[in-house]
Amino acid sequence: MEIKSTDIKVTPIGSLVYNPKNNNKHPEDQINRLAELIKYQGFRNPIVVSVRTGYVIAGHGRIEAAKKIGLKDVPVMFQDFENEAQEYAYLTSDNAIAAWAELDLSMVHAELMDLGPDFNVELLGIEDFELLPEDKNEGEVGKTLAQKFIIPPFSVFDTRQGYWQDRKKSWLSLGLASEEGRKENLLNFSKTIGEFTSIFDPVLCEIAYSWFCPKDGNILDCFAGGSVRGLVASHLGRQYVGVDLRQEQVDANRKQEHIALDPKPVWHCGDSRNIKEICQGYEADFLFSCPPYADLEVYSDNPSDLSNLEYEEFKKAYFDIINKSCSLLKNDSFACFVVGEVRGGNGNYYNFVSDTIQAFLDAGLSYYNEIILLNSQGSAAMRANKIFNSARKIVKTHQNVLVFVKGSAKKATEKCGTVEVMELESDE
Repeated sequence: MEIKSTDIKVTPIGSLVYNPKNNNKHPEDQINRLAELIKYQGFRNPIVVSVRTGYVIAGHGRIEAAKKIGLKDVPVMFQDFENEAQEYAYLTSDNAIAAWAELDLSMVHAELMDLGPDFNVELLGIEDFELLPEDKNEGEVGKTLAQKFIIPPFSVFDTRQGYWQDRKKSWLSLGLASEEGRKENLLNFSKTIGEFTSIFDPVLCEIAYSWFCPKDGNILDCFAGGSVRGLVASHLGRQYVGVDLRQEQVDANRKQEHIALDPKPVWHCGDSRNIKEICQGYEADFLFSCPPYADLEVYSDNPSDLSNLEYEEFKKAYFDIINKSCSLLKNDSFACFVVGEVRGGNGNYYNFVSDTIQAFLDAGLSYYNEIILLNSQGSAAMRANKIFNSARKIVKTHQNVLVFVKGSAKKATEKCGTVEVMELESDE
């Protein structure tokens, strides 16, 4: 089916009639970018107007951009559509089909290297600037956000992505075995929601240390658990001190010391309610931990184990440990806890995430960053049907990474310095 077009004619903007059936929205940001692009290279994409109805078929956004920069005339192509259906299809598809395209940002990145650092990348209209060079400081030209910071510093960490999984494999290839020292029932089954127990992610650990702990800094972990957090710290040149209640876990961690570099991680066996005495004289530059999620997993039958306590008793001890741990944290320093909501026996949430925030506020710190950690869905699809139909419970596939600061965030940032991204053996 042929659509006849006339030559392009320069036409006064005031004579153009917007199409009342136009269903494409043009937000202000888009209009501004279009205006900048037109100023930079001129009006190269003509407006399309129907000969049959006289309405604008394509280019409503470009008209608004032209008005914004004061243009009085624009190029217009008049097209003779055979019927209303054909005209409406063009009107709707002009933006919709273009949105299906996938942009090869690696090719864009290569081209920008040739264009030079002074080219304004905002003219490209690309939102994913983590893949584009944007820092003109010496040594930083051409580096992506991922190359500078491990991953882009956005508020969602997606562990399901290939780049995350590749880096995790590189860490695990060093021999990290955080599951050592954990009982079989802990490794395989969580009594409350029937999920596989998670092993701490070394990539998350690497990000937390690289972003929020000074080089050669001291790390304090009041709920040490497995070995990963200590081993990663040693490979990044940070001194790690962790406290765990279970001697079995501490012994298993120490058996992996051969994987560590200097400084070697230190694990103490003890009750973190006594952390000030256990770690007497230790001054931390960064407080980092993943606490027991109330009674979600029961780690031992020790009556001192927080996972054995009713939630109100758990909360009291939890607040106490955070307060004492924060007292060992230097001023102008960051703290980070990885937590997730937990359901009680009645099926309702305890409000554990908010309680964690309140515990740090009570300890005198400020709430600074909130990050969502997206986890692998695993068996979530199989479980979702059953628990949603029976109780309208939503399957949880994320955790919360909460960052706090003691004192000045500006001074704490200055102490951390620039982020150094370590090259792992399997990195390309």
